[in-house]
Amino acid sequence: MSTIQHSTPNIHLAMQHFSKLVQLPDVLRRANIHKTRGIQVPVLFEWLITTIFTRYSIFRAESDPHFTKKTARNCLNNRHTNWQRLVILLAVRLIQYVKHFTDTRRAQALILDDSLFKREFSRKTELLARVFDHNHQRYYHGFRTLTLGWSDGNTFLPVDFALMSSGKAKNQLGPINQFDPRTLAAQRRAQAKRKMNEVALELVDSALSAGIKTKYVLFDSWFASPRLFFELLQRGQFGVGMLKRSEKVYFRYRGRQMDVKSLYERLRRSKWPQHQNYHYSPIVTFEVGGQPMKVKLVFVPNRTDHSQYLVLGTTKTTLEPDQIIQLYGRRWQIEGYFKVAKQYLRFDQTQVQSYDGLCGHMAMVMMSYDILALHQREQVDERTLGDLFYNFGRPLPDIEIAVALAWLMRQLTGLGEKLGLTTTIIDELFDQFIRTLPNNLAQLLGNGV
Repeated sequence: MSTIQHSTPNIHLAMQHFSKLVQLPDVLRRANIHKTRGIQVPVLFEWLITTIFTRYSIFRAESDPHFTKKTARNCLNNRHTNWQRLVILLAVRLIQYVKHFTDTRRAQALILDDSLFKREFSRKTELLARVFDHNHQRYYHGFRTLTLGWSDGNTFLPVDFALMSSGKAKNQLGPINQFDPRTLAAQRRAQAKRKMNEVALELVDSALSAGIKTKYVLFDSWFASPRLFFELLQRGQFGVGMLKRSEKVYFRYRGRQMDVKSLYERLRRSKWPQHQNYHYSPIVTFEVGGQPMKVKLVFVPNRTDHSQYLVLGTTKTTLEPDQIIQLYGRRWQIEGYFKVAKQYLRFDQTQVQSYDGLCGHMAMVMMSYDILALHQREQVDERTLGDLFYNFGRPLPDIEIAVALAWLMRQLTGLGEKLGLTTTIIDELFDQFIRTLPNNLAQLLGNGV
């Protein structure tokens, strides 16, 4: 924590700067968050974000004299609030600001990934389901948090999200409230039960329609499929992802049909020279819906096991292999977001049980991360988001009044000497000033504090 400077603003000042920069009241109105009576919405949001930075739940957080905690819960549980639109609007305005610090030649990209949202000990959480965790290869109770982010290579900003449940009845554990299919609440719940690849394309469409301009979409092997590459290409986006070494996915190379493993063996037997950063980089042809699609593959050696290899693919066939590797490496930024959100921002630590409230909690987490990312980008020194979290979670140190008065008297003494005042006149002025102070302060100043 030594990288934190004591002059860094606290969460209140950071929230004021963030609110002014993104025009938060206007964003809240456009996300259908309105004040009916009582406290102003930005003040309520600041309290919610402060509870995240102080690592308290709403139940254990310090109460505010101007409103009750029930008001905060009602705000999160409001089924009319478009939490996804709120996150997108904040991202759009932050991206417009961050672009002033970014070289125009730097490629901007969207990043897709998902992470486990655990609710192991819950039974009444709405839309709770048994979801499969690909890292541990087992089922957990909770949700899959599908997240879309934006990156310019330096700053990562969350753009949109969807809390994914399960469309299979046997995996559904929690209750499901019924709403009019035309309402936002019903559409949000229907989205949670659709296939993740379909929802991923919906998130990309929402980001593009909001005005976010990118050329690439980055994703890992779980999302990588010829269909996703093709759909992104129809939207003017080049996909860059890691392919599975599966024998079920075929393509054509030099007129012959083969899979990734058979292609690698053929290239290895051909004794083509291997490069320093990658082995081979052929261009193959996938067929999706009867239409051909060229994809450039890059076989990269695995750093942990040199006998193994990774396969990257992109529909931007003009990119050099080193550029593809460097671009895909940027995907790790979303993993950094998940780490910070889970360790510091209470990603899956909430007592909210309604699905709307969970979406509201996730929006608060992303807004908290936006504040950290903005603060990190505006600073000139190197610091981690974890350090910034601890800085926002603690108050600035107070200066004792006696110390402040002693500093002021030293400055005035130096100023008087520069003006040519004699030592006798300066001492007389200070003696008169000290006699007007309370006895405890006068005694401290007399002791040389």
